[in-house]
Amino acid sequence: MPKLDLDTIPQTNATGYPAPHSNAVQGRWYRRLGPASGITDFGFSHVTLVPGAWSSQRHWHEGEDEFVVMLAGEAVLVDDSGETVMRAGDVAAFPKNDGNGHVLQNRSDADCVFIAVGRPSDTDCHYPDIDMHLFAGQGFRRRDGGDL
Repeated sequence: MPKLDLDTIPQTNATGYPAPHSNAVQGRWYRRLGPASGITDFGFSHVTLVPGAWSSQRHWHEGEDEFVVMLAGEAVLVDDSGETVMRAGDVAAFPKNDGNGHVLQNRSDADCVFIAVGRPSDTDCHYPDIDMHLFAGQGFRRRDGGDL
């Protein structure tokens, strides 16, 4: 059956970010929907941000397009252009290699929920606000390549 039963898909708040960069995403809960659906050409997740949580550190990918569709609640999209309120029905797109770091932050007093779509890639990811860089095949390191 094509309809996914979200209650049967495990939810996690795991992150690969090292401390202290992991603190901002502790209230991010997500379900990976690709494995549950059999879809393999792209990844997509059902994400809930509790009040105060961020979707990630502000970042951009060299080799991965991303987009989000807000389902419920409200989040603030922070990118190089400033801040934009995102509400249910709003969509934001992030082309690969555009250099525009982005993050969703839940600054409200209620959960917000969205679908995040991307294609897992083995290319670098940049974090413009912090001294962290995801080097393909090497994991998180400082921007100059040194250990965190």
